[in-house]
Amino acid sequence: MLEKILYADSGTGTTQEMLKVLMDLPAIKKASLNILHVVPPQITTDEIATKWEEGGKLIAGILDNLKLDPTHVSTMLRQGDPKDTVCQVADEINADLIIMGSRGLKRLEAILEKSVSQYVFQLTNHPMLLVKDDVYVKKIKRVMVALDKSPAAQYALDLALYLLRDYSEAELVLARVNPDIKPELLPLSKAEMENNPIVAEAATKVKRMGVPYRCAVTGGRPGEQLCQLAEDYNIDLLLLGSPDRRPSVAKALPDLDRLLGTSLSDYVRVNANCPILLARKEGI
Repeated sequence: MLEKILYADSGTGTTQEMLKVLMDLPAIKKASLNILHVVPPQITTDEIATKWEEGGKLIAGILDNLKLDPTHVSTMLRQGDPKDTVCQVADEINADLIIMGSRGLKRLEAILEKSVSQYVFQLTNHPMLLVKDDVYVKKIKRVMVALDKSPAAQYALDLALYLLRDYSEAELVLARVNPDIKPELLPLSKAEMENNPIVAEAATKVKRMGVPYRCAVTGGRPGEQLCQLAEDYNIDLLLLGSPDRRPSVAKALPDLDRLLGTSLSDYVRVNANCPILLARKEGI
């Protein structure tokens, strides 16, 4: 399920730390790793040569810092617009996961500051793991998956179970935010949370995989509550289903409303205090 990983390097320490903790998972150790550094277009030949050399050194530094065997890692230096190049390479290798750093810019800032990760997230149909520059990356012990009735949420659950297979050190938190739950009914009892239809169906699948889990069901605004649950449960990785949102008639054009940060996934990627894996694939 995650056989090809594209690590789009931005030179930040948090993304390198995230890659390091992922490599501890048995499911990820078997994946092929592709490290990409994009050299932006320069005006002069001398500037291009300098940036190319810097990119080569940066990739070499990643291999050294993470103790990666160069013979088992594909490295790529490309020149072009970073956001377009990342999307192109992800399609070329048919990446199962893109790992990128994120500044966590809000709304209009993402456009004005030319946020590469936000544009890639908007334009790609591949799952993305976003690591904000200001989050503290920890060993993966608590993973949360956001549940609803959508196929994207089910895919997020499948990805979570894939990551945690043969890995006994982590617990899975099955999170469901139902805006229809009245405030006076909160907090729900353990039995009420476990009997939530969506959570109960997911728990059946989790039990078959033998993964330790707990349930977290609450009401309120989904974005705000998911971020709060991630903090309350001290979550190390949050998986959120994020459907392919590109209009079929204009796959190459960003949806301005989405880029401005009006969706659930945009809210969570900006406000959550942990790395976010946005689960999506074509057709879901």
